[in-house]
Amino acid sequence: MHITCLIVDDEPSSQKVLERFVEKVEFLRLAGVCSNASEALQKLKEDGVDLMFLDINMPKITGLTLLKSLQDPPEVIITTAYSKYAVEGFELNAADYLLKPFTFDRFFTAVNKVAEKLGHKPHNATEDPFVLIRADKTLHKIACSSILFIEAFGDYVKIHLDDSTILTNSTFTSLLEELPTTKFVRTHKSFAVNIDKLRSISGNQIAIGKHSVPVGYKFKPGFMEFLNNSR
Repeated sequence: MHITCLIVDDEPSSQKVLERFVEKVEFLRLAGVCSNASEALQKLKEDGVDLMFLDINMPKITGLTLLKSLQDPPEVIITTAYSKYAVEGFELNAADYLLKPFTFDRFFTAVNKVAEKLGHKPHNATEDPFVLIRADKTLHKIACSSILFIEAFGDYVKIHLDDSTILTNSTFTSLLEELPTTKFVRTHKSFAVNIDKLRSISGNQIAIGKHSVPVGYKFKPGFMEFLNNSR
């Protein structure tokens, strides 16, 4: 059984992030994407929607105004860059509140909360997580467990796998946000590693697979803390 969801957000970049995250969750089905409250009202009348990802700051009619106007609203996860709306959102029985920019792990926690409330069996975010990567005009499904590390490479990012490398036209930061925060840590301005793949540390170099990855001076304290907490 699936949860049908609707994205209501006026920012194209935010829409794309949410669409990408929804696509990665097997029990979610996207009913549509709306850029304003009027479009959302029409969509809610036409289709059965179980869950709405609702932005607050939208032109003309805000997300909170839209939510207040609904007599029988679906479950709502508020998505906004402004934490000041959290209290009012929860007073309107929002299931959760995602502060932009949020990671996939945080998104997954929120939708599992809704799934449990609706009587669906919650999924574990650590079960076979993957990322969808576009490279060479092909969309690749890559298991996060197969990634050794990622490397910023000009306007591209190199994804180093156990036996190959994929070059994608993405930003280092946006890709890192999609990877599990409990497994991947930044070691340098241009590198982030999968902690499960680490073999050894010598000075400011990490041995990972057949590679050597640097640890930047300003990143080393955070990396060592991450390493100690992951034991």
